Amino acid sequence: MSILAAPCAMADEVSTATVPSASTEGIATVPDASASGSIDNEFLTNESNHEGGFITEYLNEAISKGMESTATDPSASTEGQGMEVGRKVTDYVSAPKFGGYYMSGYYYSSKEGAHSGDGFKQKNIRAYVSGTIFKDFSYLMQVQIANAAFHMKDYWLEWKKYSEFQIKGGQFIRVFGYENPYNPFEYHDGAYAQITQQLCGQADYVGEDNGGGRDQGIQIQGDLFPAKDGHRYLHYQVMVSNGQTINSADKNSQKDLSGMIAIQPIQGLRIAAWGWTGNFTGSNGVTVDRDRYMFSIFYDKDDWTFRTEYAHSTGHSVLAYVPHDYDSSTQQPSGHFSDRGKQQGWYAALGIPCNPWLKTWLKYDSYERDATVKTMKSIYSVAPNIQLHKNLWFQPRVAYVHDRNLASDNRNYFELSCEMGVRF
Repeated sequence: MSILAAPCAMADEVSTATVPSASTEGIATVPDASASGSIDNEFLTNESNHEGGFITEYLNEAISKGMESTATDPSASTEGQGMEVGRKVTDYVSAPKFGGYYMSGYYYSSKEGAHSGDGFKQKNIRAYVSGTIFKDFSYLMQVQIANAAFHMKDYWLEWKKYSEFQIKGGQFIRVFGYENPYNPFEYHDGAYAQITQQLCGQADYVGEDNGGGRDQGIQIQGDLFPAKDGHRYLHYQVMVSNGQTINSADKNSQKDLSGMIAIQPIQGLRIAAWGWTGNFTGSNGVTVDRDRYMFSIFYDKDDWTFRTEYAHSTGHSVLAYVPHDYDSSTQQPSGHFSDRGKQQGWYAALGIPCNPWLKTWLKYDSYERDATVKTMKSIYSVAPNIQLHKNLWFQPRVAYVHDRNLASDNRNYFELSCEMGVRF
């Protein structure tokens, strides 16, 4: 099995054995996520696979060896034991794991007025560190540079002693949608679905800054009812958060509540229902509600992957430039919302394994900004993922777009892109 088979495998469970073939040198063998014994918590709540790359793997190995030699006899001098760590190291603290990656590409669009797309563009550069404390606590800190913008992406601490009940606090992925938690480096569908971007907090419809689907808060989660073959039948999550996206304090007296429940009747098949209620306060002081629900089916087995999700939202946007939305120029004290205040959409993605280094994704993606057919934007795409090494991939993508929000003579256009990802 190739690394393409399991983007949701936990980083600590990934085997580093290479495929014995010259044409696939360096491709890691990854266990099937559906056989990991549970519905993978890390896949549902965090960007998984925080591994070392071409450079940081050597750093991680050196740190690990140095800590192991020092931990052998904590009271002894560290001289000659491989590394001076500067503090007492015991078996209760794991070696920290450093890593990072960058993604960039070329983007072209035939859409009228789009200036042929973005051309060459840096997508993101990320660096992270993770580890465990006292065996039962795990942590992660991740930062991102996107062109000239630098910001904190994740910081969290999670108590993970029991599979049935775990607690996490900090800044991390919101509990809403299967696609949202995917690490961009491991996400190979070609592009996040419109409902993931608009209704999961990535570049949220209400007017949030793009926080990558994250918020600050606290969460409980767990896996229940083990089956004879080792997997768990049920997974649950509940999260209380600010509702204001990342790196932002709460701007009103209320908190957002989101949650999900998923059943896994057989290994590889997950069926989930999600809910999210709360509000958002924009920079103009306007507060809008958002009440959302989603239904998902996810199947991942033997390198084949299928995922489909439907989402519905009730709530307005505080952005004045969104068509038929908030208009602060009216005589009403709080402005006027002239749209229906409803959005919906769905997508279906199929990953077809072709060989150990190639997996091709087919995707249909539909989103209705006003929950009506007349505002539907549909995207049909093909995106082969070429995995030359576990730390190096290329992905061309061809997409046909039909957007009913545009003038009838400009509704149909093509998007072409080619991205590359390097984990360093």
